[in-house]
Amino acid sequence: MDVILLKKVAGLGALGDKVSVRSGYGRNYLLPGGFAVSATADNLKAFEERRAELEREAAEALAAAESRKAKLDSLRVTIGRKAGEEGRLFGSVGTADIAEAVSEAAKIEVLRSEVRLPDGPLRAVGEFSVNLRLHADLDCDVVIEVVAAD
Repeated sequence: MDVILLKKVAGLGALGDKVSVRSGYGRNYLLPGGFAVSATADNLKAFEERRAELEREAAEALAAAESRKAKLDSLRVTIGRKAGEEGRLFGSVGTADIAEAVSEAAKIEVLRSEVRLPDGPLRAVGEFSVNLRLHADLDCDVVIEVVAAD
């Protein structure tokens, strides 16, 4: 299935690229999510007419992400959790916990989907560098300190 990308999609392409994807991926994710349209002659013509508008929207989204990054750079957030004597947590600190704590500390909304934890949730006391994907082209690192709380 050939599609025209309306937004940058990680690992696939940038705005305006005509790419070939598997039918299920296109029908079930790209098309309903507004990331792409089918690559028909009518859609190609309509896309070229809207190209300037879509590029402006993409530039605005990137500028908004850069301003958020400026506020989040070198941010340290402390999260208190019950822990045992060895420093292991009773439970864990996941993406939702981190997004909420960073949002409160920086007074900026951070979504759970923007928090990247490649090794899974945090399960011990200590300092951790957590990556936030604010935009397809822009990442930010935040230091999360997990402390033992009563």
